[in-house]
Amino acid sequence: MRNNLTKKDIINSIYMQIGFSKKISENLLEDILNTLIENLINNKKVKISNFGTFSLRKKNKRIGRNPKTKESKIITDRNVVIFKPSKQFKRYINNHE
Repeated sequence: MRNNLTKKDIINSIYMQIGFSKKISENLLEDILNTLIENLINNKKVKISNFGTFSLRKKNKRIGRNPKTKESKIITDRNVVIFKPSKQFKRYINNHE
């Protein structure tokens, strides 16, 4: 079963743990995400200590095929976000299973 974490869940967590109002918690989360996105676009890499590194990787255009219809199409070139967890993050995850 898949369990999704939504922005609303994170906002409620900030509200409950820190005690900020829900509006301030929402603004805080939005500011963090916007800062992350802006730095990723401008610098192509964002490192968060003890968590991991987000980076942009350019994928070239290629020919793809619809498996249902067998129709070939060109997939345009694009940027994709790659996340590489830090050693500390990996250790934490493996010790808390």
